[in-house]
Amino acid sequence: MPRLNVNVDHVATVRQARGGNEPDPVLAAYLAELGGAHGIVVHLREDRRHIQDRDLRILRETVRTKLNLEMAATEEMTAIAREIRPDMVTLVPEKRKELTTEGGLDVAGNFKTVSRAVKELTKAGIFVSLFIDPEAEQIKASGEAGAGMVELHTGTYAEAVSEPTREAELIKIKKTVKKAAGLGMRTSAGHGLNYANAGPVALIQGIEELNIGHSIVSRALMVGFENAVREMLIVIG
Repeated sequence: MPRLNVNVDHVATVRQARGGNEPDPVLAAYLAELGGAHGIVVHLREDRRHIQDRDLRILRETVRTKLNLEMAATEEMTAIAREIRPDMVTLVPEKRKELTTEGGLDVAGNFKTVSRAVKELTKAGIFVSLFIDPEAEQIKASGEAGAGMVELHTGTYAEAVSEPTREAELIKIKKTVKKAAGLGMRTSAGHGLNYANAGPVALIQGIEELNIGHSIVSRALMVGFENAVREMLIVIG
């Protein structure tokens, strides 16, 4: 069974809609851990549309499992990560107008920038993962950049409307996991995973972690955060 890391970004999305203090993603993280989450994920975006610097600082002091900071490979974010020192950083692509991350990081096409960020973060003692599409070129570039882990973008799988397409994506993910292992990298997966589709991904040998946010936050509105996390643990267990 892979470990479950819960992304609490969209708790902050609801808060920012009113510009107030609640709901608090820090409290959501606490409840997720009570429900059995193995880690907490937050994406500190350059435009601060949901998670704020304050959230990250408090989470660093309160998370008792593992804190994974998603961020763009910029000088500003690298400096923040080196100051806050999360347990790990996942470098992700970032576009100002996107509603959510639309695809994997183009490591091959932005090798110099990505490898520099990986080097600086690793030198600071921070474990680094790269969020990429399950493609051979990106796996190869990630290994050359010095990443310790890759998180495979499962959006195409999650959004597939036909069973053949879904199965083809699962096969692609399985092959990519093996390639990553051959290059000495660990593997996680995430994006678009929910209570209906996470199970088959969880069964792929070699995937150590699943990073899931929106579906758990949505479910939590109905059953509470602890129960929503427990239900997802059953799905992937």
